[in-house]
Amino acid sequence: MTTNVKQARPDSKTSSINWAKIEEAENFAKTVKLFRQGKFDEDSFRRFRLQHGAYGTRMTGDYAMVRIKIPAGRIYPNQLEKIAQLSEAFSIGSAHVSTRENIQLHWVVLEDVSEIMRGLTEVGLTSREACGNTVRNIMCSPLSGVCEEEKFDATPYAIATAQFLLRNPLNQNLPRKFKFNFTCCEKHGMVRIADVGLLPQIKEIDGKEQRGFKVFLGGGLGNKSYVGYQLEEFTPEEDLLYTSIAVLRIFDRMGERKNMARNRMRYLVNELGWEKFQNLVLKERAIVRATQSVIVKLDLDQTPEEIKKPIRISESSGSSNPDGYSRWYKTNTFKQKQDGYRSVFFALEAGDITANQLREIANICTEFSSEGLGRFGFNQNIVFRWVHEDDLPAMYARLLEVGLAKTGALTMAAPIGCSGTTSCNLALTNSHRLAKEIQRKFLELKLDEDDDLMDSSIKISGCPNSCGQHGIATIGFYGGGTRVGKDMYPTYLMSLGGRSDGDTMLGVNCLRIPAKRVIPVILKIIELFKQNKK
Repeated sequence: MTTNVKQARPDSKTSSINWAKIEEAENFAKTVKLFRQGKFDEDSFRRFRLQHGAYGTRMTGDYAMVRIKIPAGRIYPNQLEKIAQLSEAFSIGSAHVSTRENIQLHWVVLEDVSEIMRGLTEVGLTSREACGNTVRNIMCSPLSGVCEEEKFDATPYAIATAQFLLRNPLNQNLPRKFKFNFTCCEKHGMVRIADVGLLPQIKEIDGKEQRGFKVFLGGGLGNKSYVGYQLEEFTPEEDLLYTSIAVLRIFDRMGERKNMARNRMRYLVNELGWEKFQNLVLKERAIVRATQSVIVKLDLDQTPEEIKKPIRISESSGSSNPDGYSRWYKTNTFKQKQDGYRSVFFALEAGDITANQLREIANICTEFSSEGLGRFGFNQNIVFRWVHEDDLPAMYARLLEVGLAKTGALTMAAPIGCSGTTSCNLALTNSHRLAKEIQRKFLELKLDEDDDLMDSSIKISGCPNSCGQHGIATIGFYGGGTRVGKDMYPTYLMSLGGRSDGDTMLGVNCLRIPAKRVIPVILKIIELFKQNKK
């Protein structure tokens, strides 16, 4: 037997950025007391609560869902451990990973929200502006920095943008919520379905390479979804904040504030027409550049990420991989551009993870990720990058021990489902449970191993608002109800053909299905597809 010799990974690597402010927790606690005493009206308290990341819970005003922002999806082991602790102390002993790289704690007593906020300050996290009519969590592809197709790593730009906009007076009272998505390449992001989507580009100008972005504006999913428009051929990196400020100013000034059904920026873009909106943005940007060039700077942290690369990896002579390893390797790992390393995706059940599992993956991150941190993805999953290929069998064995070795993370067998009627005030169906049932059926039938389904997706929303991203799924569903006689039954409207890559397309609505028939319908569609594929 040979020895497994490695260079030590970082010991519980921690974030250098503190997003939190302890005084916000104290202020929240005081405001809740005033509200309970009748000294704070309902509407004002609702706006305050949402601004601090506390969302209402279904059919009760005594509980809240606390949404914790994870800017660019970067999360550290000590933060995972703290969230585990808070979920046990103040929630239901589990957490929920969202499609926007947040992590949520459900069924929190309203008076305990401030305790969670205090706990988060200990590890530099905040729930500030995770809800409400402001700029929400800034997203970045979990493959930024390791993708073979990317022009450069967008992560520092996403972090810098998040730092600039958090608590910025510019975006504290927008007509509606506002979303930024950064990505690595055309394939691995969702830049065309955000208010502002940013795709890294490099252009040669005067013989020198210039970093910049393709900027897409006016996209978004919901009751009425739109694909975003490209602002211009190339937006230099120094114009990133100027452009962002210009777009936010126009939306703040001209966006709909009365009709809640039409107050996202995508409606403004399409009501004005793209050409007019585009001209407004370019003119406003020129004003911002001329008047704020001294005070508006993109504070980029270009410090290279600390990567502790193994000196040598060796295995026991003649050892074999654990059962199921090949299937997991195929469906849950992604080859990085760095030789010898892969990114590992965890397939959660509709985004759910227990407190014990959070603690275990914090340890696994420190043990196996040479980067020493995790990334949240766009699909309710967690990603550990910079895992050496020779470490993968041992990592898989550890994941088996803690119940996080489910296969199919990068396939149709990992459906997305929003929280649905388990907690959401707006939901009409239990999309959360349905997503779990589909995942279990697909794994039972080993459909995660089917190469024909590798680039396909299933996404489910409990209502038309598309928190489950059904509009960009290969097979999408959103919840509703159908009356039969005197009774109301849960149903889903199915859409087909959506996609979120470079050729972003919205799915076409085609059929309303009883909730209990969704899985048989999916299996029939797959059967017909395989019979008729070319």
